[in-house]
Amino acid sequence: MGMGPSSPQPWQRHRLCSALLVLVLFVFLWGTSQANEELAALPPRGWNSYDSFSWTVDESAYLQNAQILAEKLLPHGYQYAVIDFLWYRKYVDGAYTDSYGFDNIDEWGRPFPDLQRFPSSTVDRGFSQIASKVHGMGLKFGIHLMKGISVQAVNANTPILDIKTGKPYIEDGHQWTARDIGLTHRTCAWMPHGFMSVNTDTGAGRAFLRSLYRQYADWGVDFVKVDCIFGTDYSPEEIITISELLQEIDRPIILSLSPGTEATPALAENISDHVNMYRITGDDWDNWNDVSSHFSVSSSFAAAKKIGATGLRGRSWPDLDMLPFGWLTDPSVNQGPHRKCNLTLDEQKTQMALWSMAKSPLMYGGDLRHLDDITLSIITNPTLLKINHYSKNNMEFHYVHSERTSKKEHSGRFRSPYHVDLTKNDGMFVGLTACNDDTANGWYMISQDGKPDHICRNYEIQNDKSISFCLGKTQFVHYRGIISMDNMEHQSKFHLSVRNTSDTCLDASAGRRRTASEIRFPMFSACRWHAKQMWELNANGNLVSSYSGLCASVESRDEGVFYEIGTNGARAWVATGSKGEIYLAFFNLDSTSRKMAARISDLGMVLRRALLRKHLCSCTEVWSGKNFSLTKEEISAVVNPHASMLFEIIC
Repeated sequence: MGMGPSSPQPWQRHRLCSALLVLVLFVFLWGTSQANEELAALPPRGWNSYDSFSWTVDESAYLQNAQILAEKLLPHGYQYAVIDFLWYRKYVDGAYTDSYGFDNIDEWGRPFPDLQRFPSSTVDRGFSQIASKVHGMGLKFGIHLMKGISVQAVNANTPILDIKTGKPYIEDGHQWTARDIGLTHRTCAWMPHGFMSVNTDTGAGRAFLRSLYRQYADWGVDFVKVDCIFGTDYSPEEIITISELLQEIDRPIILSLSPGTEATPALAENISDHVNMYRITGDDWDNWNDVSSHFSVSSSFAAAKKIGATGLRGRSWPDLDMLPFGWLTDPSVNQGPHRKCNLTLDEQKTQMALWSMAKSPLMYGGDLRHLDDITLSIITNPTLLKINHYSKNNMEFHYVHSERTSKKEHSGRFRSPYHVDLTKNDGMFVGLTACNDDTANGWYMISQDGKPDHICRNYEIQNDKSISFCLGKTQFVHYRGIISMDNMEHQSKFHLSVRNTSDTCLDASAGRRRTASEIRFPMFSACRWHAKQMWELNANGNLVSSYSGLCASVESRDEGVFYEIGTNGARAWVATGSKGEIYLAFFNLDSTSRKMAARISDLGMVLRRALLRKHLCSCTEVWSGKNFSLTKEEISAVVNPHASMLFEIIC
């Protein structure tokens, strides 16, 4: 009879148990360290597919870009490879940004990848295969998401998954569905056939979002960019709910918000603690107007101490959008990369310098398969990357002196990025701002016998009389086929029109995505039952948008909507390095050259340090490598049109 395997000796069993205990402890500690890792301790860097592929990127092109990202940019801190929007949309005739009926939706109303574009997703109707490959390259995997729930899912009335039971969500004896949680009056303003907000006040609404983000974590997602949820599309309840749900997940996931049209520090104050990065402008594309529109808004966020403030499980960063360099496509088209960047070399350097001095996340947008050496040198400049990650005291420097080197008149005017101009009345404009802004107060209603009511705000005094800006208050118009809202909840809300008709109503958000420099645009459209046309006058004298929760303000054309380039053509930033370096950046926004200068004493005053032994300090201009003397009382140079100069002072 054959002998069986001998039983382990007691000392062997003890050693085996010890080894298992060590393994379990290691797994526990690793998981704990992952969960407790400080997220976005530094401004995130990576690559995003939008600027080069719009929504048409496929698995092959994405992985090719990811491989180049790993080889050429990962050593410089670019680690996130992000698939941008509509990865679940079928790439077929008739499909476009706001088309309906082309999205892949599972039985629980959740999107899954287009299997034609992402064939490896046939394994699990997810991104786990791609995520595994990306992680194998040493990178982190990211995806773009729209807010809320798909219109397709709501129309199909899909059940909601309860991840605790693996069955449909039931509460109070009711099996909840997509129609119970979808807010049909709050579809995305620029993608109304795509997605709508979710009612996060209900357990079912939270259950849907929980199943959504838990699924993304199971796929291996490290970064989510959530769209149509901030700026004029502000949905604070959903932002906070998503943040809370991500904290339930052991896997650390970066939370990014987009876009940031009309974002202000006051608006960000309510949500920066709950996210890791958030856009503060509209989309940035490769034109100078878009680039130049970022100077004032980035300065305001720096002054408000929002750079590197507390965020979700770590830090949060105002995001100036992607770097649209290299080989690109066009906004919202059904076409991949087909053209070169329209920015000049000087303009690209200016953008990179501002993004670095403002410590914005750096997400490269061009097709990396066509990355040239010059572009690579700009986005991997070691001094700029050091500033972007490790500098402190980053702020606009207001003591720069400048003059044009030519008497030619400069063209155009510099437009402030703060207020969307909704309409005007005798030179007045209605804009949107945070409700705690002083400019949002002072609205009141005028009732007139036999005439429609008006909503007004005084904006100036002439001859001891108040001059008012008024809009006509009109009743809601109900439309066949539109799901109505609760009358009690919305009986205090109304439409607004310049003319006392119900034909066209004031919108609080644009019907399409806007670029960073597209600030003035008409905001009236046919009246309909949608939150973006609903307004409410509260007891504080605020005219509140039901869509975003932002409040209306009134200003004249001369009160900040426009700024003369003559006073804004020269801008400067300062920062300090981790080893005592001082960084000074000159920016010329003009179309002619400028001589710019900064006094050493003003630098010391702003940074609260004295350069007593200037003769022992070196001053190097980063782009050119040229050395400048500090023996004089100022640093001065001629800066080309739309160009920048960055000085590193080491003492």
